[in-house]
Amino acid sequence: MILKVMLNLIVPPRCPISGALVDETGQLSSAVWNDIHFISSPYCKTCGTPFSADMGADDDMVCAPCLEHPPQYDNARAGVVYDDITRQLVLRYKHGDHLYLTRSFVPWIESGASDVIALSDVIIPVPLHWTRLMKRRYNQSALLARDIAARHMKLYDPFLLKRVKATPPQGKRGVKDRYNNVKKAFFIPENKRIRLEGKTVLLIDDVMTSGATVNECAKTLKAHGAKAVYVAAIARAVKQ
Repeated sequence: MILKVMLNLIVPPRCPISGALVDETGQLSSAVWNDIHFISSPYCKTCGTPFSADMGADDDMVCAPCLEHPPQYDNARAGVVYDDITRQLVLRYKHGDHLYLTRSFVPWIESGASDVIALSDVIIPVPLHWTRLMKRRYNQSALLARDIAARHMKLYDPFLLKRVKATPPQGKRGVKDRYNNVKKAFFIPENKRIRLEGKTVLLIDDVMTSGATVNECAKTLKAHGAKAVYVAAIARAVKQ
């Protein structure tokens, strides 16, 4: 505690977006905080995409894409809308070694995904291919999954699901191309399959856009015995 106080005196913590002085590292200034769009009802009960409040949507409403092409996962949830502010934070977390943001992001995920966290038996991250992991040095989704599992006393297994295909970044690909890009990209090791049988899995990702990656993960998990697969992410991309 003394070292923390001394460090804060030498290098005062600042908001990672505005640069304003804050109480703790990773904390957002009040001005930035007020611009974060937390996801709350109404939203699609399957994929978690928020609906406009004036649509008259209820808690059981499913969006048109999920009705037309039901996903492999059972439900997906996210804490916030993926916009200019949250994009900056997530990119710094993924590529800028701002790992202190884990402390901020975990409560965001919990706020949007408390229902699926409670239902899970085992929590796992969306895995990185080993070549990308070597380059980045850490899997941001694994950091989130580990902390959520510990806070909710759930089993955490970062090696249950492996990425065996070094897929190019999804980036600006179209929806169809995204799904093709991750096809057969994941694998369950033989020694993990007995642990998966009949379990409800919570898959943690940083951002959910088209849902192609988590959909392929869920397909692989269910093919090897998972009873249900839920998804929780920091942020959800929303079409304007």
